[in-house]
Amino acid sequence: MPIMKGNSMLKYTLIRLRRNYLAIIGFAVLLVLILTAVFAEQLAPFGYSDQDYMMIRKPPSAEHLLGTDEFGRDVLSRLIFGSRISLQVGLIAVSISLIAGGAIGAVAGYFGGKIDNFLMRIMDVQLAIPTILLAIVISSALGPGLFNLMVAVGITSIPRFARLMRASVLSVKNMEFIEAARAMGASHLRIILLYILPNCMAPLIVQSTLSVANAILFAATLSFLGLGIQPPFPEWGGMLSAARPYLRNSAYLSIFPGLAIMITIVSLNCIGDGLRDALDPKQKR
Repeated sequence: MPIMKGNSMLKYTLIRLRRNYLAIIGFAVLLVLILTAVFAEQLAPFGYSDQDYMMIRKPPSAEHLLGTDEFGRDVLSRLIFGSRISLQVGLIAVSISLIAGGAIGAVAGYFGGKIDNFLMRIMDVQLAIPTILLAIVISSALGPGLFNLMVAVGITSIPRFARLMRASVLSVKNMEFIEAARAMGASHLRIILLYILPNCMAPLIVQSTLSVANAILFAATLSFLGLGIQPPFPEWGGMLSAARPYLRNSAYLSIFPGLAIMITIVSLNCIGDGLRDALDPKQKR
């Protein structure tokens, strides 16, 4: 019976999701981005670091569809390879936030008392610091680089996941099936992993989707400030930063990376909104 019920809920959620055209468009755009990142070597017409000093800052043409940058590198190729880095940063940074924040929130909500108070006050202190400022401080302390960028972006979102998980755990930890598990002698870890977490995943899935968009934006911001991915590796925020001196004469160098960031974030937000509506029991009709 629980399996049948779970399958029927999944089927109903998918039906509701298919009715949300913005979410479907978002999934389509995300699929294109993922395929672009996976097959970057096959899709890119040039290498991301290939230079042609006879083609410096040439506008879009038949040979270079999106033009070339200040080193004669193909902008389209760098955007394609940049999608790999941006999606990687977004997914891994959110995974760090989800695992760390989810563990903190689950422990705080389940045990309550002094443990809850101690952990949540730490989260409150972190929330009191502006997010972008905290990301800049962490990234500066760790130094530039892909791994450090993912860690810096991931740490900034931990309180958000911790508070969401805590609220979800508080809503289910006193239900009858949890009491039955305790009566059967299940350990605290078993109860959290097998009984509580599966019933708290819906809001976390939605938050994770929306947080990927924020992580990509934060990564682009840090790279724009010179604290993220270092040249010659392509990253959309870094491409925007490098294009600042050429805004008047070669605006396309800023327009195309900006559009890539905007389209990716909008598509992820559409997916998050669609999942929120599909998984929200209050909106079922």
